Amino acid sequence: MGTPEAPDPKAVRRYLGEFLSDRRVVELPPLLWQPILRGIVLPLRSRKSATKYAQIWMTEGSPLRVHTEHQAKLLQGLLGERGKPAPRVAYAMRYGPPSVADTLEKLLQEGRRNILVLPLYPQYAGSTTGSAGDAVFHALAGRRRLPGLRITGPYHDHPRYIAALAASVRRYQEQNGRGEVLVMSFHGLPEAAVRRGDPYREQCETTAALLAQALGLAASEYRIAYQSRFGAARWLSPHTDASLRKLAEQGIARVDVVCPGFAGDCLETLEEIALEGKATFMTAGGKEFGYIPCLNENPEWIEALYHICLDNLGGWS
Repeated sequence: MGTPEAPDPKAVRRYLGEFLSDRRVVELPPLLWQPILRGIVLPLRSRKSATKYAQIWMTEGSPLRVHTEHQAKLLQGLLGERGKPAPRVAYAMRYGPPSVADTLEKLLQEGRRNILVLPLYPQYAGSTTGSAGDAVFHALAGRRRLPGLRITGPYHDHPRYIAALAASVRRYQEQNGRGEVLVMSFHGLPEAAVRRGDPYREQCETTAALLAQALGLAASEYRIAYQSRFGAARWLSPHTDASLRKLAEQGIARVDVVCPGFAGDCLETLEEIALEGKATFMTAGGKEFGYIPCLNENPEWIEALYHICLDNLGGWS
């Protein structure tokens, strides 16, 4: 998705301005939305979000960028070990640097003839995978000579992805104990997007069911929830914060939370879930809260990326 270049209001404002100006993200006419965005949203949210980013910033930089860069290097290494010649692996951010346009230009300058685009969103939504595709097509529009181009589809039910999630949950629980309920928290989406045709909710539910099956969970042992609401529109429910509060009020002493829709840890997982989610659960009477990190550099995840790439590279040398 993207990340600010620094945890300060100026950088966050620049990032949010680009992100929230995407018509795929906020489906309002620009003449109506831009004055609200520039005059109200950015002044209010930039400083508040910068404080949150500062809480989770790593020595190397933004967690999302650090993990994505590491994933690209590890995938490059695995492809190099198992195939010759190894495809070149480069990463880009939809919003903020390195941009999709700059990354594609660099690859084309290197003489790359075929480009496979792998959006790091397991479940499809127009505001995520669709927007990434828009950026790719826009960057290539008007070029005299186009490369061979493929964009991978959703991998919400890919066996290797599900296996990587299950391995991550098991590893965490073997080291830290197991909660009474596993909350699977996915990024939220306006209900209107689903009504217009986004298969997102259905794909999230499929991922959750497959993960529960892989872990041997009964229906009472896990919950699906949606986080990160923005604005006044109705978003997919149940909401993660409300679900955590309800579980605590029902007498559940410990929950574990995993975020299957995020390929790498970021603000929405490290601050919204690991910090705010924990506070919500504990304040409501919970006793223990376990946050299971995203797939990040887990070897099973890099293996999954490798196989997703192979599934889409057929016929390209």
